[in-house]
Amino acid sequence: MIEPLVLLPEMMCDARIFEPQIICLSRQRAVMVAPVSLGERIEEIASALLDQLPHRFALGGLGMGGVVALELIRRAPDRVSRLCLMAADAQADTPQLAVAREELLVGAKAGRLEDVMRRVIGSDALAPGPRRIPILNSLIEMALDLGPAVFERQVRALQRRPDQQGELRRIRVPTLVLCGVHDTLVPQRKHAFMADMIPDAELQVVEGAGHLPTLEAARVVNDALTKWLCTPARAVYV
Repeated sequence: MIEPLVLLPEMMCDARIFEPQIICLSRQRAVMVAPVSLGERIEEIASALLDQLPHRFALGGLGMGGVVALELIRRAPDRVSRLCLMAADAQADTPQLAVAREELLVGAKAGRLEDVMRRVIGSDALAPGPRRIPILNSLIEMALDLGPAVFERQVRALQRRPDQQGELRRIRVPTLVLCGVHDTLVPQRKHAFMADMIPDAELQVVEGAGHLPTLEAARVVNDALTKWLCTPARAVYV
């Protein structure tokens, strides 16, 4: 049986962040996008999702979605058949970053969510070129649709997230770590560290992409995910 694919989006994003992947990959398997806004802690979000997700599934996470993906495979290793981490950071917030997020919360609550999102993921986090601004505008549109209440829950979850680096060596499923070469939010060195820590993980650095490779370099990402989904499964996380 072909396992379904579950995709978890970046903060303040919805299924639109994976539109090219849904169109491409749903020709061969069931593809679903699950929300990462079901609690104020990463652990709460993962617990809520496990009640909704299939019994066994391939799992891909982008940004905050990757953080939740790591918690899912920690909690339910027997249910995740393979793992893809994109633009994701396994480290906890530093005290300085956690404090800096408070100012963002104030702005979002004051009705300045668009300005706040342009600070969270600015154009310099995306690859240069004519598609940079349209993709950034798509991100802003998703964020405004989700609204400030979701922003607050997600920021609180990121502030309180556990450091997941120590769990990486325990992952025993086919794992793809994918990053855009122009990503300034989660730079290549952090992805390389994760790939080195996860046994037999593959690192793929995508030229022409920054923090949102699923939209910036959709064809390359689709090809990478197709190859990853065809990798023979090994033993599960132990």
